[in-house]
Amino acid sequence: MTAAVVKIADLVSPKIISSVQDLDLVARWVVEGFINGLHRSPFIGFSVDFASHREYIAGDDLRHLNWKIYGRHDRLYIKQYDADTNVDVHLVVDISGSMSIGDGSQNKLRYAVVLAASLGHLASRQRDAVGLTLFADTIIEKFNARGTSDHLLQILNALAQPRGNPKAQKPTVLHEAAEMIPRRGLVVLISDLYYDSPELLEALDHFRHFGHDVLVFHVLAPIEKSMPIDGSVKIVDAETGEEIETLAHEIRDSYSQAVHRWIDETHKECLARDIDYVCITTDSPVESALLDYFVKRSQLY
Repeated sequence: MTAAVVKIADLVSPKIISSVQDLDLVARWVVEGFINGLHRSPFIGFSVDFASHREYIAGDDLRHLNWKIYGRHDRLYIKQYDADTNVDVHLVVDISGSMSIGDGSQNKLRYAVVLAASLGHLASRQRDAVGLTLFADTIIEKFNARGTSDHLLQILNALAQPRGNPKAQKPTVLHEAAEMIPRRGLVVLISDLYYDSPELLEALDHFRHFGHDVLVFHVLAPIEKSMPIDGSVKIVDAETGEEIETLAHEIRDSYSQAVHRWIDETHKECLARDIDYVCITTDSPVESALLDYFVKRSQLY
């Protein structure tokens, strides 16, 4: 499965992202690779084509037992149907200037776009309704959650559009996004989270206030996490253009410690709010992020 991921990552170019048809194809490849791997994994008792299964609990209706799974694994699972399991999945994607950091397939925005498109496809296969919010300092584009194939194509088209590098200084826009999601569901935030921590946590609290389950994908380029370079470096703020020149070896240790402290503290604060948090770098397989989503999605039944 890893080899397939490398090939997919090679395809994630600006040319492909500009085409909804090609983004659709890339997302389908990612999801198919994920599903093939899932069927060989400990999740073999579940299906992303069928609505879902869950383990039998005393008192469940025996008519809904899946006897084929019992015969293979000697464990009882209950079939759950669309009416019982449909979830509104709201993809909230950061397209601000700082997301442009990274080269080639390690560009954060391209990674976020492919991840969001893949999550949209996966959610649709589970018969969930999918919505999308693209944001920077303001909401750039918004789609309420719906479950039709035409709607998914509209979402992919929005993801594929070039947007420039809009600025984003504060997470105030996330409060607006929370107010605009009409029904309780699963909010998947995809962002580099370059915000003041207390303000970001207040915004996440707003989603939780409305009863949403929340999954945060904290997307970073490898260079942002560990600074694997030497010599003189120029650090440029992608939002403001401010520049600082320094020597990599003089700041590497303190920089790395600060980044890991930031990640650890954000993770801790999310856990305290019952928010799932995943820090992922753009050299990681997109499938690994889909597995985090799938586990979260399964917990909602």
